[in-house]
Amino acid sequence: MLHMVCDAPDFDLEPYTGFDASPYVERTFSSWDSLGWRSLLLQRFDHTPRAERVALPATGDLHLALTVAGDASMEIRTGGPWQRRRWIPGRLDMAVPGVASVRRYRSEVPLRTLQVHIPRVIVERTVAQLGGARIDYERAADAVASGDPLVEHTLRSLGAAGAADDLYAESAAAFLAVHVLTSGVRPPRVGRSGAGGPWLRKAVAMMRDRLGDPLTVADMASEAGFSVYHFIRVFKEATGQTPHRYLTRLRVEEAQRLLRAGGLSVAQVATRCGFGSPGSLSTAFLRHTGVRPSAYRDR
Repeated sequence: MLHMVCDAPDFDLEPYTGFDASPYVERTFSSWDSLGWRSLLLQRFDHTPRAERVALPATGDLHLALTVAGDASMEIRTGGPWQRRRWIPGRLDMAVPGVASVRRYRSEVPLRTLQVHIPRVIVERTVAQLGGARIDYERAADAVASGDPLVEHTLRSLGAAGAADDLYAESAAAFLAVHVLTSGVRPPRVGRSGAGGPWLRKAVAMMRDRLGDPLTVADMASEAGFSVYHFIRVFKEATGQTPHRYLTRLRVEEAQRLLRAGGLSVAQVATRCGFGSPGSLSTAFLRHTGVRPSAYRDR
């Protein structure tokens, strides 16, 4: 699966800028070239029978892939261990925005995919229309990969759209973005009996007070009066997130506030919000908001 590099809200950028896809696929259709679409990029690919290492860059767009022919053993790594998936007709896959990956695969029969890219600007607009809800992109990707007949049907319909104009593409992009991102919304959950209480308020207060300082889970557990293992378990029961993810979200929200206020560089904001480097801030900021800090500040 290949990513469209789209680092700016410009629908006229050529797909795959800076990334040569020719060793791995033959593109047999592109809606940008054939139909003039700019609100959504639809492509068909014939893949090579095998690939030992395909390094895919991170991208801010929403990238969906549907296997239409083949039987491939696909292995994907995004920093941890390899994860194996079987790509057969009807298999859906979604790349997590902002996360680079390495892939390798082997297919015994010709492998063909239908792939859709929804530009980052449409993703950002959709998140805003959802009230700025926190989107767990990994959860959304898992929901797509588990099988989503509506997404599959929509992708197949786009593939048979014929000479439809960009209004058709824009409508489909908006629908897919809302449908996919809604599955990743994680509102705070009400904890089970005994999960919340004063200890949780103390732990969260410590996070807020020390956003710019080194803070470990052991520090938070000690403040709450629990062992580290028990603290992680009950914290996730009460909030729906691990302590680390919760703290990262608070830091990103503070970074948003400082960037809106102006007067500080991205490096200064990173330091004030407890990130070890501007790159660490950028990675976390992109994952939580769908946009990089510099672009957020410029807006």
